[in-house]
Amino acid sequence: MWYRSASCILDKRRNDTVLIPETRPATSSASPMASENPHPQQKQNPDPHISLYYQTRAAHHAVVTSDWLAQAQAAVGRHRDDAVSDNSSAGGEESGNAFSVIDEFNNWRKQPDLAEAVAAIRALASVIRSSQATTMMELEIELKKASDSLKSWDATSISLTAGCDLFMRYVTRTSALEHEDFNSAKSRLLERAERFGEISYKARKIIAMLSQEFIFDGCTILVHGFSRVVLEVLRTAAQNRKLFRVLCTEGRPDRTGLRLSNELAKLDVPVKLLIDSAVAYSMDEVDMVFVGADGVVESGGIINMMGTYQIALVAKSMNKPVYVAAESYKFARLYPLDQKDMVPALHPIDFGVPIPSKVEVETSARDYTPPQYLTFLFTDLGVLSPSVVSDELIQLYL
Repeated sequence: MWYRSASCILDKRRNDTVLIPETRPATSSASPMASENPHPQQKQNPDPHISLYYQTRAAHHAVVTSDWLAQAQAAVGRHRDDAVSDNSSAGGEESGNAFSVIDEFNNWRKQPDLAEAVAAIRALASVIRSSQATTMMELEIELKKASDSLKSWDATSISLTAGCDLFMRYVTRTSALEHEDFNSAKSRLLERAERFGEISYKARKIIAMLSQEFIFDGCTILVHGFSRVVLEVLRTAAQNRKLFRVLCTEGRPDRTGLRLSNELAKLDVPVKLLIDSAVAYSMDEVDMVFVGADGVVESGGIINMMGTYQIALVAKSMNKPVYVAAESYKFARLYPLDQKDMVPALHPIDFGVPIPSKVEVETSARDYTPPQYLTFLFTDLGVLSPSVVSDELIQLYL
């Protein structure tokens, strides 16, 4: 069973208005890094043994203050000509300097509310805008190289890889390119790239809107760690004056749950902080579980931060629904068979005391939750049961 929802759900509320594209953080016109590195796109993860996503996770989540709905409301009355003008200036890479897709990506990532995959999509759109290619073949090769460069920046990031792959499929999958001159085809390519970025950026708010009918007054929701899309779901419920309370796990090893509890407290949502091992103890108080996802795989299961699997097991045994909030750009062409059948994402763990060298420490930062333990997935494609995820993946990657 699943519910279909048009991705234009927000457009209907705004009639002919459009979203303002995110403002790209300013870049220096004379970047010293550009002069030191003759191949700027080949920058690698400084520590390939540890997931770069988790190395920089604190920087991603330290500040979560922007209100998505406020941004959308501020866009009312904005004309598309203005938006195109802003896009052109946002991608105004200086002609005298070599363009680096990694630098562009990192500049977008400085926005605390912007997902890593959306930052990559914006960076790839800038590749088209700044390209000096003279044929479609050259431009597609340039895009492919930029996409591969972004994916190799952190090979453990599922959403980054999936976002780049979906961008390439969406932007280049149009027969109209074969019947246009190069400049027209490039303009169409850029238009599709910016459209895909806009769709991806709107995903979080669409998910929050779709989930509201499942949150009822007086309910208790268990959340695990920090997820920006789950926070948006709860923020929207609070703005709709729904009465609920949240049990928030600590989210070891990086304690991201503490950040989520702080954000919920700012919204005056009743929140109770749990140590991760208290999930089973507290499950009888819970009406539903809400988690995010690093990636949604072909089986309909999810890969998410460590501890999600055991929470789903406990919830299933006590007949509590487990809801997943995940954007469609996290749908990945992966089919893990067990916990070890995926690229490891490692995270150093500080136990607060010295650990003898003979003691082995499990440093995996995420686990795999099979589909049979999940109830629904809230996505910008609609509310899906795990069994239809593979159908949606086929549609996305076809």
